[in-house]
Amino acid sequence: MKVLVVGGAGYIGSHMVQMLLERGHEPVVFDNLSSGYRDAVPERLLVEADLADEGALDAVFGAHRFDGVMHFASFIQVGESVREPAKYYRNNIANTLNLLDAMRRHGANNFIFSSTAAIFGEPDYVPIDERHPRRPINPYGFSKFAIEQVLADYDRAYGLRSSCLRYFNAAGADPQGRIGERHEPETHLIPLVLQAASGRRSHIDVFGQDYDTPDGTCIRDYIHIIDLCDAHLLALDRLIAGAPSSAYNLGNGNGFSVKEVIDTAEAVSGTVIARNVAARRAGDPARLVADASLARSELRWVPRFDDLATIVRHAWAWEQRMASGAKRSA
Repeated sequence: MKVLVVGGAGYIGSHMVQMLLERGHEPVVFDNLSSGYRDAVPERLLVEADLADEGALDAVFGAHRFDGVMHFASFIQVGESVREPAKYYRNNIANTLNLLDAMRRHGANNFIFSSTAAIFGEPDYVPIDERHPRRPINPYGFSKFAIEQVLADYDRAYGLRSSCLRYFNAAGADPQGRIGERHEPETHLIPLVLQAASGRRSHIDVFGQDYDTPDGTCIRDYIHIIDLCDAHLLALDRLIAGAPSSAYNLGNGNGFSVKEVIDTAEAVSGTVIARNVAARRAGDPARLVADASLARSELRWVPRFDDLATIVRHAWAWEQRMASGAKRSA
């Protein structure tokens, strides 16, 4: 398959590109490098351009006949989306419409969309399945919810079929340590904890320890980045085979608390991690865990790295590489 990977130089996109290459496919990366890294993908695959540039989109679609398009080029910080909603609506909605319209102009009809559990808002129940009401509570979640609705309408009107993959907490790194998670600033728990373990951060903040959970800290569902990419490839295979549009919740179905993550990181790294207990953050539910049974049954998706220690161990190998590089450049 020839696949356009939009945002392919970022965390999830670069792992997807690596998997496509390893499986014998032909990825083309479209990325403006605003949050991705040039060294995360082979230079020969990179088209450095922005989704706001319709001419650049027409050029890449004119130069290639794509079997599918995977879209990872969204802004993802919840807090920032509250402070700067225009930024999120412009990129996550308007620029995605540019991409979809370029697909229409060039006859590309298979689209894999990087969605999020944030479309559900405060959960009515856990684990969360695809029937759960969608009530996003921040601009980031709403931007993803809006595109899911757009995709349903584009399917009915134009025959553009899609698969919306709703991530819970993507985590981990390439098991061989070649690429991993790099965000500026970093906001995800596991890399933050591991930065504290490596000495790049003085401590880790624990936001609330009085939740209605076994140890009082929030519980989240962490899905290994490789398992996440497997689901994308399976979803694209299914669309190409003629399946209808779909949406799937992606998690490993196991919830781990903030305390469990820190304890596991201490065991994996062999270090004691300083903890600072802070007040709860507004809008943090006590539990967010996925029911991924639909993806398992329809996509035949089977996570390979579903235990927390493995996820943290792969992320720790990457963090050690990052910490070593930071020391050399200091």
